[in-house]
Amino acid sequence: MCGIVGIFDRFGRKEIERELLGRMNESQHHRGPDEGGLHTEPGLGFGHRRLSIIDLSSGRQPLFNKDKTVAVTYNGEIYNFPDIRRDLEALGFEFRTHCDTEVIVYAWEAWGEACVERFRGMFAFAIWDRPREILFLARDRLGIKPFYYADLTTGQFIFGSELKALLKHPEVPRKIDPTAVEDYFAYGYVPDPKTIFSDVRKLPPGHRLTLRRGEPKCIPEPYWDVPFAVQAGITEQQARDELIERVREAVRIRLVADVPLGAFLSGGVDSSAVVAMMAGLSEDPVNTCSISFGDPAFNEARYAEMVAERYHTRHRVEQVDPDDFSLIDRLADLYDEPYADSSALPTYRVCELARKEVTVALSGDGGDENLAGYRRYRWHAYEERIRSLLPLGIRRPLFGALGRLYPKADWAPKIFRAKSTLESLARDSVEGYFHSVSILSDSTREAMFSEDFKRGLQGYSAVNVLRGYAERAPVDHPLSLVQYLDMKTYLPGDILTKVDRASMAHALEVRVPLLDHKLVEWISGLPPELKLNGREGKYLFKKSLEPHLSDDILYRSKMGFAVPLASWFRGPLRQKVRDAVMGSDLAESGVFNMAFLKTMLDQHQAGLRDHSAGLWSILMYDSFLRRYA
Repeated sequence: MCGIVGIFDRFGRKEIERELLGRMNESQHHRGPDEGGLHTEPGLGFGHRRLSIIDLSSGRQPLFNKDKTVAVTYNGEIYNFPDIRRDLEALGFEFRTHCDTEVIVYAWEAWGEACVERFRGMFAFAIWDRPREILFLARDRLGIKPFYYADLTTGQFIFGSELKALLKHPEVPRKIDPTAVEDYFAYGYVPDPKTIFSDVRKLPPGHRLTLRRGEPKCIPEPYWDVPFAVQAGITEQQARDELIERVREAVRIRLVADVPLGAFLSGGVDSSAVVAMMAGLSEDPVNTCSISFGDPAFNEARYAEMVAERYHTRHRVEQVDPDDFSLIDRLADLYDEPYADSSALPTYRVCELARKEVTVALSGDGGDENLAGYRRYRWHAYEERIRSLLPLGIRRPLFGALGRLYPKADWAPKIFRAKSTLESLARDSVEGYFHSVSILSDSTREAMFSEDFKRGLQGYSAVNVLRGYAERAPVDHPLSLVQYLDMKTYLPGDILTKVDRASMAHALEVRVPLLDHKLVEWISGLPPELKLNGREGKYLFKKSLEPHLSDDILYRSKMGFAVPLASWFRGPLRQKVRDAVMGSDLAESGVFNMAFLKTMLDQHQAGLRDHSAGLWSILMYDSFLRRYA
């Protein structure tokens, strides 16, 4: 895995400042500590930091074609590169290395922009075609690898794997996008293609961008989408058998590496399935690792041990202090933008542990989105059944009034916490799902933001992000729709961002077989009832895995990487969060109603309400302001 940067003079051939390019490149040293490379020529500069995984002795980047007219800087892995290489050799291309990078160069020469459609893997890359004066950029289909860019008023186009690389350029404006702030406090991250800064963008997953020198066009275009094309006539047993074969094949092609390789093993269904497939494909014991928590409410370590024992893996486990909050100030440096998923803390620790033994780790990310594993999908299906009984014109005033009247009972058993459900039922399907995934409700954000900031939003609401994707979705089934929305927002914006930054902080490559695009395409076409069957999420996956994993693994309650924020903010972090929430940086930003922030803080620390999610998001925004704004 690697880091890439570049500078392109869109309208001329001015010399690229090599020292600046080097600073941008070195800001991502952690992504590729093995080797660095720079290339400059009139009007263009490419940089690369390399983490050597395949063909350790060659494959240095930027890499050129035979006559030095086409160059690539690339981050990722193309798992089907041997097949593509054979196709290219049949066309007469000659290879000097055994790495996948060289395949990209010749694939561009052979097929142009369509080359990206042949790649199976995770990637973000830039190609410079000197004879045609074209800069071609692409990002993988699901957004596993990041890609930031900015089109500067100076005529330079710059890009990088992380936002911090672009911020090394003195001409990048740091004007905060108010709509991105609204998005952040709704979702806990800034969804693609926005960034927190108005003048910097992310290349969306499954998109490519072609820049021709002298032409003003700078509009990404999609080359792939999750199809959700219905498979007719497939029986459940056929689907079970084929699912296992497809997962096994997705794992198999990700086992190629010239460095030590292993897997994360949390004890959940997805990571356990990946380890089970790896064990069946490997002659040697699989290297696995997991972290444990002292608090049994957060501890899945014993389930990981069960899987490790069954498949005789080389298992390493370390206990993490449940009050391990020493990384809080580090998160702003890792994620650059405001990022409020607190599970980034244990994710960082498990990546740190894995890197002690391996350079490549397989993970189970993507299973919940693909196979409907989240509890919120079950709740959404339940709410959709009620919505179908009454038109919105009746539901909105009826359930809206009930939701306003019902007390917010954070302290009560879940069965009595009906306020959120009532509020959701007063909305249409997309609004209802947005309400369920928002870390701060519409009413809380309305109260939290200052009047000046709200006027600057000009009526914009973060629900617009989901509405935009829903309008273009290739599905109308309620379950498939929300899965699609998550694949476009939560998966790349939260899950994959979390894993990429945490792993790259330790120069660890993480591969995600459950997000193999061919597997995703096939699963998307399965009947929704094979994914969510009654109350059972991942129904087909679990049934398929019964010969491979015990019922204790498959059918227990989902835990996840939880962090005890509520108790932290009332105990060891009491003063830290108070200093941040009432500090000058937030007050001077002009975004917040400071009186309301104080109310949130006082209520939480008095034990009257649980505002831990909101306070964490505010703490992370404060950390961002202190470093970057």
